[in-house]
Amino acid sequence: MTPIRAAETPAYDFSGQLVVITGASRGLGEGCARAFAAAGAEVVLVGRSAQPLEVLGEQIVAAGGKARVLVCDVTDAQRVYETIGALERCDVLVNNAGSNKPQPFLEVDLPTLDELLALNVRSMFVVAQSAARLMVAAGRGAIVNMSSQMGHVGGPNRTVYCAAKHAIEGLTKAMAIELAPRGVRVNAVAPTYILTPMTEPYFENERFRQEVIARIPVGRIGEVTEVVNAVLFLSSPHASLITGTSLRVDGGYTAQ
Repeated sequence: MTPIRAAETPAYDFSGQLVVITGASRGLGEGCARAFAAAGAEVVLVGRSAQPLEVLGEQIVAAGGKARVLVCDVTDAQRVYETIGALERCDVLVNNAGSNKPQPFLEVDLPTLDELLALNVRSMFVVAQSAARLMVAAGRGAIVNMSSQMGHVGGPNRTVYCAAKHAIEGLTKAMAIELAPRGVRVNAVAPTYILTPMTEPYFENERFRQEVIARIPVGRIGEVTEVVNAVLFLSSPHASLITGTSLRVDGGYTAQ
């Protein structure tokens, strides 16, 4: 697997800002954490396991950045309210924690259904609510919900994931309308298939890999940095008039 590279961020300056990133220990969350830190932000690394977060935090600090670790299972609403909700402020939230367990629709079991909806919908709602309360108190802020191209289309073996990501697209729009008068922008980023630790096992199946590439007009799987740059843009003043939208970083997948 190609090592995750921090995005090049010469146009962005998040100095003095506190950026909260859920699911920060690997993949898209890790990429966002490194990029925001490189752009001057203090990053709050949120995840269930302390060890990988602490390693990432140490690496960020060693590179001259600022980071703190916040161990929190985002499916535990009370814990979210007590930790994220208790921060002194939140200038940017990258609402990223999520997962998928592909199953044919007729074979989806209730434990899987409940697990994926709890993580991909309920927890994202609660995290966003906690961060938004801090932002409203400050009169400003930006939230980026991590959606998916599957929040715009359907796909085989992905009924639960599609349902969850369509929910996030609706949540993003409704939050944006309600929070805009209070100085808070809310957008989503909807990636195509990106090579991350979560998706890497799928791509070891060469048939699956080629089927995926055949569906993406640009002819390749996406890279973490391409999603990270979209997140930074939507979080920055460069996107000051953008709220309630979903930026599809999908290589043309949903244009077909």
